[in-house]
Amino acid sequence: HSENALELAKWLQDQPEVTWVNYPGLETSNYKDLADKYLPEGQSGIVTFGVEGGYDAAKIIADKTKLFSLLANIGDTKSLIIHPASTTHQQLSDEAQESTGVTKDLIRLSVGIENIEDLKADLKEAFAVVKQQKALQN
Repeated sequence: HSENALELAKWLQDQPEVTWVNYPGLETSNYKDLADKYLPEGQSGIVTFGVEGGYDAAKIIADKTKLFSLLANIGDTKSLIIHPASTTHQQLSDEAQESTGVTKDLIRLSVGIENIEDLKADLKEAFAVVKQQKALQN
């Protein structure tokens, strides 16, 4: 889990569609030193990131992945994806969502043990759907 999550987090940082990535194993994380100290064997399978296009783009990405399952669970051997603003936190006001750390552009991944290149390809295809839909609107 942790190896795949770290590699995916690093990959996400380099994607033009991604505006930010949160994973404690990243060099850019405010929690890197603590993660190294307390989690030296790996920092979990949970990765969160934000995407260009905000709420609509994040919802499309969560809905259009094929390998990632759209579920609120975490810690499975299969990879899971969720857009909290439109699912688990939808009943909250915008202010309440933000107070919990849920932004409109946030996507949460629970990274499983599938082939990392397959996971990257699945997200890349979902990013392409957002691009296509944006082009159709313009």
